[in-house]
Amino acid sequence: MNQKLKIALAFLVLIIPLVILNNLGLFDRFVKDDSPTILEESQKEEDAITPISVIKFGIPVDSFNVVEAIVEHGESFGNILLNFGVDYATIHKVATDFKDVFDVRSLRSGKPYALFCDKKDTNVARYMVYQASAVNYVVFDLSDSVNVYRGEEEVKVVSKGISGMINSSLYESLLEKGGSPALVVELSKVYAWTIDFFRIQPGDYFKLVYEERFINDTVSVGIGRILAADFNHNGRSFYSFYYDNDSTYRDYFDEKGRSLRKAFLKAPLDFFRISSRFNRNRFHPVLKRVKPHLGTDYAAPHGTPIMSTADGEVIAAAYTRGNGNYVKVRHNSTYTTQYLHMSKFAKGIKKGSRVRQGDVIGYIGSTGLATGPHVCYRFWVNGQQVDPLRQDLPEAEPISDDFMPHFQAQMLELKKRVDAFPILDKKEDPKVQLASAEE
Repeated sequence: MNQKLKIALAFLVLIIPLVILNNLGLFDRFVKDDSPTILEESQKEEDAITPISVIKFGIPVDSFNVVEAIVEHGESFGNILLNFGVDYATIHKVATDFKDVFDVRSLRSGKPYALFCDKKDTNVARYMVYQASAVNYVVFDLSDSVNVYRGEEEVKVVSKGISGMINSSLYESLLEKGGSPALVVELSKVYAWTIDFFRIQPGDYFKLVYEERFINDTVSVGIGRILAADFNHNGRSFYSFYYDNDSTYRDYFDEKGRSLRKAFLKAPLDFFRISSRFNRNRFHPVLKRVKPHLGTDYAAPHGTPIMSTADGEVIAAAYTRGNGNYVKVRHNSTYTTQYLHMSKFAKGIKKGSRVRQGDVIGYIGSTGLATGPHVCYRFWVNGQQVDPLRQDLPEAEPISDDFMPHFQAQMLELKKRVDAFPILDKKEDPKVQLASAEE
């Protein structure tokens, strides 16, 4: 075998295994070690065990031992902190220098608070957080650079829907369908000018789209606005839509853009029972003789807030033997109202005060010639006392032509949602019609 042939055979012996390894995908492994370096391996291990820091009230929880408690009856701010290693000087500085941020005397029993304590000494508080409400809280930084500041939990607003037939009271029926007492109150405010809730009856129904507010996606902190509603009363559907264009309007309107707000509320109370109507021939229960009753009595529990039924000026806030504590409001040159037998006046109510519709002006009582807690509501038109329930009262201004297209675009979307809600316990009734169909 000559020299050239020997060289060729040696070359093939070296090349052929490499070609085979490459085709099998093993060449890179053969020439390069892909195993992680010691540094890479330790880095991955460190990343895997590093915990995510939990933040509460803006404070890293994992850096402290957290003690949660409730303010007990008679417990003071100073008592709480003295028990957790905070000295008198720090407590005094917080109470005096930051009074404009939070007055520590405002702590209320039953409210929750949290103490963020040193991990080395669990009896020494570095922060105290007082929860004034489910959303609002106050942070007391008890370090050398003492500080006090307010904070708010992040609130998520969720749009929800609810519908149902009224089989007993509105309150009971709405709660049966998963609503809250606050939602009942809001609904009564929306329809305060159009529906007399004293007259609702079994067979009426409601459909609502409303906002509910949550923190941490699970804890409800109350409802927001009712965005749209269909309240069917006596076979007629009364629609309402909240419209806010950031400038001119921020109120409720029907599907034609007409305001649901009247010049006067139908009653001076949110919830009530009419105990005596306007009657020129009523037998007086105290005087024991026939004496005209020129007002409407609304019975309610002692202390229930009484509202002014329209904007106006207080022209009297006084006491007489017959009327007890009473407030009289002049609304304009035509209309005047009066509210009798109050237990007391609301703060700031006096002759010359200006009030807005819905403002609380006093509280239910039985002062004067009264047999039980109620308000006697009196109504004057051009100086003549009349029955307020029989008055054709003026309405507020509707949405102008300039804003009508914008309103209709929003209203139609909400109306589709409301109309889609089923009333599972509602019998088909051919008499049901839209309120707007009647001019």
